[in-house]
Amino acid sequence: MNPSQISDFFAARREKGEDLVLATVVETAGSTYSKAGTYMIIDNAGNFRGMLSGGCLEGDLAERAARVLESGDAAIAEYNLGADDELFGLGVGCEGTMRILLQPLNASSNYEPFQTINDLSNGHAAAKIALVVASDAATVKPGAATLLVNEQEIRLGVSDDFAVDFSVHGLQNYRTGDTACQVLVFEIHPTPRLLILGAGMDSEPIVGLASELGWRCTIQDHRPSYIEGRNLPSRVEKLCMPAAEVSQQIELADFDLAMIMSHHLATDTEYLRQLASTNIGYVGLLGPPHRRDRILASASDAAAKLAGRLHGPAGIDLGGRGPGPIALSIIAEMQRYLASRATGE
Repeated sequence: MNPSQISDFFAARREKGEDLVLATVVETAGSTYSKAGTYMIIDNAGNFRGMLSGGCLEGDLAERAARVLESGDAAIAEYNLGADDELFGLGVGCEGTMRILLQPLNASSNYEPFQTINDLSNGHAAAKIALVVASDAATVKPGAATLLVNEQEIRLGVSDDFAVDFSVHGLQNYRTGDTACQVLVFEIHPTPRLLILGAGMDSEPIVGLASELGWRCTIQDHRPSYIEGRNLPSRVEKLCMPAAEVSQQIELADFDLAMIMSHHLATDTEYLRQLASTNIGYVGLLGPPHRRDRILASASDAAAKLAGRLHGPAGIDLGGRGPGPIALSIIAEMQRYLASRATGE
């Protein structure tokens, strides 16, 4: 799932007032392409962003989405990828089952709950959402939700007495008064933000791979020609300023990942010194170990502040030489860090 592509797709349709469908995986068993909490959006022409399978279910989901838009009611789609049936006995090999909630999104409801989900994805705060999957009361409809953001609840289609235990994740049954319902509790994480300090030619494949994953990228260099000469995706923010002014002009606390790669010893030392005073969890440094050691020696107390966060030389040893393989190794290490952070490992 590329959150940036989903966000752009949503923004373009919202601007035109078009109706959409949010499809969310609510339950899986066995081997499946995606797990509970993964989502995609589908427009009224059957176009979509996001994937819930390897491509074998999306066409059928688009057809079901059209019926959801026509009826205005949410619906559940169930798939048995291991069954020998006419539609999905396709030799997919997953041998798993999936339940997917399809709910209409339209301007009259301000496209909720996806509007809030999208805002959170583009923001800085992690959140939890309890999405109603089934209900026995007309007052609480499937697709209604309540979100927990910074210890505050946002209620979308549910009353104030709708109480959910956000500490328990997954599919759960709740009863509020005379209403029995089933909800899915899952987390929403902001799209990762990557800061690249140094816009040499070898920065292009790193930015390209990160952008393909949907990460929000900012690249900075003190040399205008380096910034102007790069072929980068349109969403990438490009900045040019003296290295010593980075912490003054850039809100470093907004970033999850940083990569130092100016190929200039004094400049990289200045970048490292400033990043040492942040809480950025992954700080990558390009170059061999002896270069890293020289920079750390020059940055005085930066080494202690970067303990457990500095990756130098950056990247997982995957083999290969040149900008492409090196970029792949760095992005792979960053992804491993993000995954471990999400699971608390």
